[in-house]
Amino acid sequence: MERRSFIKQVALGAGALGLGLKTFRAEAASGMKITKIRYYAAPGYTKPLFNQARGIVEVETDGGLIGVGEGGSKDMIEQCAQMIIGQDPFRIEHLWQYMYRGMFYPPGREKLHALGAIEMALWDLKGKALGVPVYELLGGATREYVECYATGFRNSNAKTEEGRAEDCIKAGLRCYRIGPTGGSDFNVPFDFYENVQKTIEHCKRIDAAVGGQGHWAIDLHTRFDLTDGLKICDALEDLQPYFVEDIIRSENPDVYKQVRAMTKVPIAVGEQYGDKWDINELIEGRLIDYSRVTLPNTGGLTELKKIAVLSETHYTGLIPHFTGPLSTASLVHVLGSSSPSRCMMELGGGAPERPAYFNEDYILFKNGKLYLNPEPGLGVKFDPKKADFIMEITEPTKYPHPYLKSPDGAIHGW
Repeated sequence: MERRSFIKQVALGAGALGLGLKTFRAEAASGMKITKIRYYAAPGYTKPLFNQARGIVEVETDGGLIGVGEGGSKDMIEQCAQMIIGQDPFRIEHLWQYMYRGMFYPPGREKLHALGAIEMALWDLKGKALGVPVYELLGGATREYVECYATGFRNSNAKTEEGRAEDCIKAGLRCYRIGPTGGSDFNVPFDFYENVQKTIEHCKRIDAAVGGQGHWAIDLHTRFDLTDGLKICDALEDLQPYFVEDIIRSENPDVYKQVRAMTKVPIAVGEQYGDKWDINELIEGRLIDYSRVTLPNTGGLTELKKIAVLSETHYTGLIPHFTGPLSTASLVHVLGSSSPSRCMMELGGGAPERPAYFNEDYILFKNGKLYLNPEPGLGVKFDPKKADFIMEITEPTKYPHPYLKSPDGAIHGW
């Protein structure tokens, strides 16, 4: 509490007295150093996938303050953690640039996932140090809540997907998302022509069940080629879904120049992407209507905030992909403090997860909507006794890679 009060007083005093930049910079430093970074496995989560990892990360300072993040594989967390031991945890953008640029090779999406977990913990730590929620540090609230849509809906006794979709909308969620037919049994060959027709008919039934008005959406899962994907889009134009996701495979974003010219359905793309350079051309070219990039995949809250600004500039909405429970809570802080552009969040099963290792109220959900959490940091409390300890990093890397700084101290690639 004393350090938090001191930092606030210094910042306010410097502004009131008109102190020079050099004086303010010296006095406004956090006075803390990162001393430990711990990594835990989420119990019961067994997906062995780098880009869907749900490890829990703790960043601890010499004063004992701890921030909590989520994501990353062990090896990637270890490399990033070793780069920032001894650093000031308040310099979040600076540390992000160092972890992003400091090992010569541009980070792949697996490393971005780990970088995003650590950066998430830094924001949580800073908010707790200053006694304010992260959304206040990101600019303050711009909306009271974030609308949600469900992929599947657990809170229903309906025996059909049409019934579950109807129950989903009655529960207050904005939208029910479906996938194409077929493909659930990987031992059965996927008949593209057959499933184009079946998918179109399934969409018609879902549209009727929810009463139209954009209360449903579909993810084609990059499953179809361009011809069949466009056949589905053509048939759905009059039904007016909220969005059609991943019409074509994601390796070549440039293909959306052709897709955009050939369909009028709202297009959503991005859950398989990472930082802003993965998706900037799709946004800048107005080739998509909604960006699906998410946390921690982008590399962190700061990077997603930049993508939100880019999206506002080009009138693109934000519909982040669902990942882990703390990432979902973090998304509320970013979307709740970004431009009033249209946004919506995905909830697997139609409700947020509440794992035993987090406090029950780390996320605020009511009537199909996620509300801003006013508690300091991300509003999360982590119980390490309920997770599986993997490692603790306390020493910087023994193999630092050279990097360049410009005269003003900013990090550059070398």
